[in-house]
Amino acid sequence: HKARTSLIRGAVSAKSRYLPMASLGRRAFSNWVGKGNPLVRFGKGEAAPLVEAWDKYLATSRGSEALFNMIDANKTGVIGPTEISDWMTKVNRQGVNPAAWEKLERMSDDDALGLEEFRSWLIDATKLPNCNDTSVSPLVEQCDTKPVKAYSLNESTMSQSLRKMQYAVRGEVVMKADQLAAEGMAITYTNIGNPHAVGQKPLTFYRQVMALCDLPAECGVDHPNANQLFPEDVILRAIEMRSAIGECGTGSYTNSQGIMAFRDDIKNFIEARDGGIPAFAGDIFMSNGASSAIQAVLTATFASDHDALMIPIPQYPIYSALVALLGGRQVGYELDETNAWGVTTAELEARLSSAQAQGIKVKALAMINPGNPTGQVMSRDSLEAVCLFCAKHGILLLSDEVYQRNVYAEGAEFISAKKIAVETPGCESLELVSFHSTSKGLIGECGRRGGYMELHNIDPEVKAQLYKLASSGLCSGVPGQIFTSLMVRGPAEGGASFESHAAEEAAIFNSLKRRAELLVRGLNAIPGIECESADGAMYAFPRITNMPQRAIETAKATGTTPDNMYALSLLEATGICVVPASGFGQAEGRIGFRTTFLPGEEELEVAVTKFAEHHAAFCEMWADDDTELVA
Repeated sequence: HKARTSLIRGAVSAKSRYLPMASLGRRAFSNWVGKGNPLVRFGKGEAAPLVEAWDKYLATSRGSEALFNMIDANKTGVIGPTEISDWMTKVNRQGVNPAAWEKLERMSDDDALGLEEFRSWLIDATKLPNCNDTSVSPLVEQCDTKPVKAYSLNESTMSQSLRKMQYAVRGEVVMKADQLAAEGMAITYTNIGNPHAVGQKPLTFYRQVMALCDLPAECGVDHPNANQLFPEDVILRAIEMRSAIGECGTGSYTNSQGIMAFRDDIKNFIEARDGGIPAFAGDIFMSNGASSAIQAVLTATFASDHDALMIPIPQYPIYSALVALLGGRQVGYELDETNAWGVTTAELEARLSSAQAQGIKVKALAMINPGNPTGQVMSRDSLEAVCLFCAKHGILLLSDEVYQRNVYAEGAEFISAKKIAVETPGCESLELVSFHSTSKGLIGECGRRGGYMELHNIDPEVKAQLYKLASSGLCSGVPGQIFTSLMVRGPAEGGASFESHAAEEAAIFNSLKRRAELLVRGLNAIPGIECESADGAMYAFPRITNMPQRAIETAKATGTTPDNMYALSLLEATGICVVPASGFGQAEGRIGFRTTFLPGEEELEVAVTKFAEHHAAFCEMWADDDTELVA
């Protein structure tokens, strides 16, 4: 009664356009609740609530106690083999650690699980196969051997959403690389797009302006010899930025959306990029890199256990990680590797229909252009297909555009989702959030954590709530805001730094283009490895076509994936650190890895040779006369 009353009051307090419930009396509302309204999804059959509770836990890592109580049909406070067996016959075991499932199947008649023991089993059941700790100890022994003195916040009581969250680019292979580096082994880190960490030099103009913004005025812009150390346009830009920041300087909080003058710089950049399409500083939120902005939008988006984000497969794992953390659902749409990683309307519609049939509500779709990890640059046709699909179905489009300056292929062009939305008939109602960052492009200032998001056609009420969320974090870092302003507005043409800055950028861009071609050409020259061209971004995403069957079977038997096993072997043999492709998602049966082409050109040439030598040695080691190679 209290819950229903609360819902009614909530409806009454809402704005009129959300008010169909406001006119219902309590009895009418109670009848509406009981007749299978959208707030109650049980499906058909007596087992439906149990299946629902299990699906909810697998998707969101929440509701373990409710699930336990449903399995405990006799309400004894423990669940025995009969109750567990009955439950296991009704639910889907997809996504469950097979070893944990087998432990339950082998329970004896004398075994029984209390709530905490069941939660411990759930932890093992939802550990991924290639997790560092893949062991599943005997069920009863595990419970009996727990220490008497335990932490109150522990693996069982902590957020299970956080525990289940995975972030492949800093996963098991990278941790092993760090261990080997600590032991003295030379490691080539190609696992993450971190340009300065592998030798890219910072752009001089940006760093000079940043230094003068940070230095006390008497040591910097007001120093009598400042013009002997810094070009005139650097000093003038620093004075301008210091004025925008205010007298308190870079060590003080700013407006929660970011400093207005810097948001004006972003607005002007967007308008120039998109051919004069209007932008507004009030629609721009500066952020600690693109990742924090993506998390903010998804925090606002997921409102129920059945809300989902459509994610490209392969995808950058920040999306799957945040879905797990925030308790949402993930719906993958596959990019077509045989068609330059393209996406079709038919694929999007099929995935949406499948999700809807399962009672999942797709609220948003993530699009990465240029692609990570795939390196494709989306054509206008592909962009229009995605934008029209989202507009048609009322799906919020999240456009990840952090690599917009990293386009290398002749004839390829970056086109923003906003430009498509404004210029394409049928996209008038498209709701869009676009993201950019100082970590990529030619600037590569990952550690500065600068970036922004732009809202397009977003409900003002939602924007107000996003502002509230931003306010709870006070503001993004001021150095990141400074670098974002510099990224979108470099030295003015004719200024003292313009030509040298342009030369530095050109050197970085041309080297990236050469390295992209060198890496892809080298990988394709290795028998058993195929790689699509890296037209943009910073990565290649090759597939292994001749993985020995014995290696595949061994990986499965040891609780890992073939590409994780391959990546660890590559690391230990050569010192090259890549990311298994399974961490990004890939087509069924595909095996591969992601590697950056950020190391210097000479180092990358050596790496290509090592790739070839290792692949030949790996296939020879795992092959035998009776082994049939997988094509």
